[in-house]
Amino acid sequence: MTSALLAVPYADVVAQSIPACLSSSFHGIYGDHWAVFKPTELCVNEFVPGLDSPPVVVALPTESDNEQLVWLQESAIDDVLRTTEYDAEVQDFFQWLSTGNAVVPSVSDYQTVLLAPEPLPVLSLLHHNPALRSALVAVPGEAAAHLVSTFLPRYWKASPIPPTPVSYLPVPAKAVAHVRKLLASLGFDPVVASIVNGISVDGMGKDIRYLTNEDGTSGIESRHSFADGSRVAAAWLKEQFENTGAACELKPFLSGFAPNVVCKYAGTVDQESMVLISGHYDSRGSFGSSRAPGGNDDGSGTISLLAIAHRIKALGLQFHSNVELVAFAGEEQGLFGSKAYARELRARDANVTLMIQADMLAYHAPLEPPQLGLPQSIGTPEVAQLVKNIAAIYSPELTVGYTAACCSDHQSFHEQGYAATQVFERAGPIADPMYHNSGDLSDRPGYDLEQVRYISRVQFATLLHAAGFELPDKDY
Repeated sequence: MTSALLAVPYADVVAQSIPACLSSSFHGIYGDHWAVFKPTELCVNEFVPGLDSPPVVVALPTESDNEQLVWLQESAIDDVLRTTEYDAEVQDFFQWLSTGNAVVPSVSDYQTVLLAPEPLPVLSLLHHNPALRSALVAVPGEAAAHLVSTFLPRYWKASPIPPTPVSYLPVPAKAVAHVRKLLASLGFDPVVASIVNGISVDGMGKDIRYLTNEDGTSGIESRHSFADGSRVAAAWLKEQFENTGAACELKPFLSGFAPNVVCKYAGTVDQESMVLISGHYDSRGSFGSSRAPGGNDDGSGTISLLAIAHRIKALGLQFHSNVELVAFAGEEQGLFGSKAYARELRARDANVTLMIQADMLAYHAPLEPPQLGLPQSIGTPEVAQLVKNIAAIYSPELTVGYTAACCSDHQSFHEQGYAATQVFERAGPIADPMYHNSGDLSDRPGYDLEQVRYISRVQFATLLHAAGFELPDKDY
């Protein structure tokens, strides 16, 4: 019998108690806000009538049982990016997929998966909804799925769906209560203000020019997860964080991918809990180009972590609870690095009390104020509110709002039941014309390191309030 894939708006899943038959067939969150299941027909008939929004139901042919499913979704982009040229690019892509003989292009540059399958695989288009700007394809195996993101239209993302169900772990009430306690006790702290105001724009500028090779010193052409440059970047990041007193580890997660860079500052009071802030250091460029500098996506989030680390060293800061600064890889292929690490932490029952991902902080659209965007769909609302309140206290220059641009590595932690959110450059959709482009450099109009500094102050202040800290007896 033909099985089905059911995609439900995530808000509907959160809003009601889902039946056991559905939670046991959960395969993750995809395409910004779709919770994906592979339920029985009886379960679909029980659950779907009660939904507030219409779901997507895709009949899966029997042969798809032996194939890898990949969800395709256009990112939430501003209308200014939706040009005639781009619309034609998308139309041509789906016409090509619809031929029934869509062979994955042979890519010989940085985007090639190190263990690319031979012969090159054929994609099967199972579903396409132009109105929702989403699609579902099937490819023969995991290695082929990793290739899909390398030839998509520029603002589209690919997310492989695991063949077996994953755990559905809502954020527990105890974790939310902890964040609410932080919210209730939050107030201006002049010491925190002095600490975060010391974040250096000059230092961030130096770091991003190294990562993009705009200064000509790193030799990094691309930080794509499969590129040699990503390994250079990982080793350099590890060294930089270690120089600030962190204990760092390069943690592999999938063959062919660059490793996660995980750096820890041990707590002096509470050795059991952890506050984690992160970015992703891998990048994506234009199809057919060997260049993927990732100056904004997500070099900007990465240099924010480095700026915080440099300030920790400069002040001799110590934290009451454990703190981790993590630079993830594999984000552009489907959050692979963060999913692996979040599952590892959950498997060892790690007490991550707060997680904040920084992804794309630097683009400042013309005639707009500096901004901070928080996710409107995926994440813990109380954590987003905490970040919003802290922004008002320590970075009043920012206009704070919500964005449909989603989802980055915080989603991996949210799916594992951790209180998490994301910080983004705009209270609205993506407007950066160099998004997923080989021109994503720091030396260009709209790249605003002052805005990065404002958002970095918010991340750092949230970390300080959440983890607790102490300073040596000296001026700061």
